[in-house]
Formats: sequence, C-alpha cells, structure tokens
Amino acid sequence: MAMKRSTCVMAVAAGAATVMAAVGGSVWSPVPVQAQGATQAPFVLPTGRGGAPLYDSAMDFSLTEACGGRSKTPMEACENDVRRMVAALPSTAPAKPLQPRRILVLGTSRGFQHSSIPLAAKMVEEMGKKTGAWTTDITYAASAINAETLSHYDAIFLSSTTGTFLDEPNPFGDPAVQAVTDARRKAFMDFVRSGKGVAGIHAATDSYHGFAAGAGRAGRAGGAPGQARQGGAPQGPPPVPPPCTSSQTQGAAAGGDPLWPDFNKMIGGYFKFHWLYPTPITVKIDDPSNPINAAFKGQSFNTIDEVYTFAWNSYSRDNVRVLTSIDYSQMSDCDKGLESNQRPDHDFALSYIKREGQGRVYVNVLGHHESIYYNNPAMLEHILAGIQYALGDLKADDTPVPLKK
Repeated sequence: MAMKRSTCVMAVAAGAATVMAAVGGSVWSPVPVQAQGATQAPFVLPTGRGGAPLYDSAMDFSLTEACGGRSKTPMEACENDVRRMVAALPSTAPAKPLQPRRILVLGTSRGFQHSSIPLAAKMVEEMGKKTGAWTTDITYAASAINAETLSHYDAIFLSSTTGTFLDEPNPFGDPAVQAVTDARRKAFMDFVRSGKGVAGIHAATDSYHGFAAGAGRAGRAGGAPGQARQGGAPQGPPPVPPPCTSSQTQGAAAGGDPLWPDFNKMIGGYFKFHWLYPTPITVKIDDPSNPINAAFKGQSFNTIDEVYTFAWNSYSRDNVRVLTSIDYSQMSDCDKGLESNQRPDHDFALSYIKREGQGRVYVNVLGHHESIYYNNPAMLEHILAGIQYALGDLKADDTPVPLKK
C-alpha cells in the first residue's frame, strides 16, 4: 500500500444509540437502546472499505499465522502472537501506582482496519495483569466514550483507531445524530483535559484528517479519487515516478486538513505517508535521560515496520517532547526518495509525550505489524512507561524541546 487510506470512509449508521455493559471479563459488549417510537436496530460494528469485515484480510503478514484480524474472529489476537507478547512483557512497572488504575482500550476504526488492533489491546491488558499497574477493559464501540463511562477510568488507550472513529455516521446531516458525535468528542476532550491520560499507538495518528465531505477536492480523503480536468476533457493517470522517487506535488497540503482540530493538536500530528512494511529503520533515542526511555539505556536500535510520516503543519517539536525518532542519517537514499511530499525538516518522531490541559498524552507511532509487540522487550518497557506517564504515576519532563536549526 504505497499511499494511505482515506480517513473519511463512512460506515452505515447503526440507528439505535448504545450503552456499554461489562460482561464476561474485560471485553465490553454493546447493548442496543431503543429510541422511543423507533424500530430497534442491532448494534453494527464499523466496516472497512466497501463493507469489508472489520479487519483487512487481504494484507500479507508473513510473520504470523492466519488468525486474529485475518479470520472470522477479528477482535481476538492470534494465539501464537499473544504467547510471544506475554513472554516478552516486563514483570515490573517503573513506578508504583498512586492509586488503583483502570484503562479503557478503544479499538474502533472508521478507516483502514489494522490486524494488529486486538494484539495491541491484549498487550495493554496483559501488561496491567503482569505488573499490577492497572486493570483493563476493551471495547470496539465508540458509544463507550461518554462522560458517565469515562468517569470510571484513568486513561484511554487508542489501539490504531483510524478515521473519524468517535463520530456517529450521519450521511443525511441529522442534527440529532450530530449531537451524539458532539457529545462523544466533548466527553473525550474533557476527560484528558481534566487531568486524565491518553495513550495512542500507530494509527491513532491517522485519525481526523483529510478533506471534509463536499469540499470538492479529489483524492484519497473526502471522496473517491478523481481525475483532474482541463478544457472539459479527463486527463490520463499521472506518470509513474522513477524508482526511489515519489510524488512531491502536494507539499504542505499532503495529509489533508485537520477535521477535529482539538484532537489533532492533542494527538500531536497526523499521517501523510508511510514507508511500506518491512522498511528497516534505526530508532534514535532523543531524550536518553527521560525515565520513559530507561529501557533503551541510551542505545539506538534497528527495527522494521510500516513507518508513518506526519503532515508538515500537523507535527512540530515545538508542541511535543520527542522521546524517539527515525535516525534519518542511517536511512538509505532510496528509502529517503520514496517519501512523498517530503518534510523539509526530515524530522520523523516515533514516540513522544505532551500535556493537554491538566492531562497527559503518550504516543508511539510504531505498531503496524504484530511483531512490534513481541520482538523487542525494551520497546514493551518503553510503552509501559509511557502509559504510566499518561496515568500520572510516572513523572517525566514533558517540556517540548524545539528542533535544532
């Protein structure tokens, strides 16, 4: 997939409102609530492109067997992946919880569906169990994001949410449906700004950007790809760029517009391009003395994943404290050339923290492929520490450090 999917994919509306009830352990299941005088409709999980199942089964993940997101049980992680992940988890947390903590993992996606979503969710659950740092509930329903439900939690973990993941589909512009979306958005931002935490992995940064529906701009977001017209005649497809090069035509406009500016600012950046899996990168430790980076012991390391780059104006070190980033000097000239609409600063954060009101945000941009969750124990320690920062249990300097000119 050389270019990213649209963040404006619409799912069919599930007519009834929903509430969440905890049943059978840590996974929340939706209970439909019938509006007065309305016909009850069952809760429907969001679908992918063209009504495809929740997870994209066409992707080739050669390091894992065909299960989890590649099967008929898309909310269950692969058993073999879970075993490897649990074995790699740290046994102790870097900080003692100030009080019993509870995390809500949200796996809803309204855009491209990542098969690693249930493994990331399971990682949070097992990490809390093994270290005693928190308890976990997991949901795939956006209706869980409401003031009453969130009052029982200390942090939200966004497991590769994509697109407008909190919004109730509203193809006809119904004010009542829009009010549902507005209430969810308000509950989410009030939660973090009041002093709670948000942690996001990978495609949490591929949310709420693109071109608003009806904006009249062709491309991945805001409608089907279109062809430019000149003199009323359709032009042919653009020429294929030479090897090791890519399109540079959009520049700062790549990635589209912020569709929920408060969220876009809170999450720290949004997607414009990714290097294909398995692109090798060297991870640089930007803040070696930060306790969230303690597991790395100041040493850079190599990894492979589908690696995101952020839209020019959506991300800046002026707004976040970068923990790790791509060591651009170690990237091949060919891989550098493949980045479309290249960032002029060549700055590609991989993990960072920031404040949002009285709350705290931790983001890790890696996590597309399942192997990220079991092939490097130090990475899992890093994620554990980042979540504890978001919870408020691990103190870390989150003052932004601007990029050196």
